[in-house]
Formats: sequence, structure tokens, C-alpha cells
Amino acid sequence: MRLLLAEDEKALSKALTAILERNNYSVDAVYDGQSALEYLETDNYDGVILDIMMPGMSGLRTCEEIRKVSNVPVLFLTAKAQESDKLIGLMAGGDDYLAKPFSYAELLGRVKALLRRYNIYRGRNNEVREEAEPYLRR
Repeated sequence: MRLLLAEDEKALSKALTAILERNNYSVDAVYDGQSALEYLETDNYDGVILDIMMPGMSGLRTCEEIRKVSNVPVLFLTAKAQESDKLIGLMAGGDDYLAKPFSYAELLGRVKALLRRYNIYRGRNNEVREEAEPYLRR
């Protein structure tokens, strides 16, 4: 699975990249929203992790632009933790929202869940869908 990580804190970006790669994800890391959009134009990703407060284009604006061309799952990862911030992120097109500080285990769990749901709904992984069908029929 390929992920695009847009996080302007370089130390955090490197740590997240290492953790995700240790868990068998391929990760491209960028440090601003405009770069994220450029990467999305040239490559296919299974998921995107976006910080909201980035230089130049915010993660919210980046997500809005992504939604114009793609349904790729977007997880916001941000220090903005108030309920209103979460709602704004979800309304901008985000699929999930994780506030900093967070545990790496929770991040991995949320990424895995987002990708699983995305693959089931778009029919990309029939094996996963067949396993989930008894639960989906209820």
C-alpha cells in the first residue's frame, strides 16, 4: 500500500515514515500542501495523511483540492483538537481525524481501517470483501 504523508514538522515526518514503512507501507513524504497535490497528480496512492497547519496551502485546502479529483482516503493528523476543528476537517473531505499527540498504535489502526474500508467499497480487494460480506449483509 502506498501512502502520501504531508507533514511540515520534518522530525515528525521522518518518524512517521519510519513507523509506516516498518509496517509494510510505502511512504512518500512532503512538507506542504502544494507538493502533496503535485505528487497526487503524478502517482497513485492508497491513502493520504495530512497535517492541517502547513505553510502555504493548509491541509484543509489541500483536501478540498484532492476531493475535486480523487476519492483517496484522507486522514487528518493535527494539533487542532477541538470538536469544531474536527468537524471542519471532515466537512473539507477528510475521512478521519487524529489529534496530536497520538499513539503510533492508534495511527496505524486508523490507517489500516481507512484502507480496508476503501478497498472493500471500491471492490479492489475481492478477498477482503468476501471475508467481510457476512458482516455487511446484517
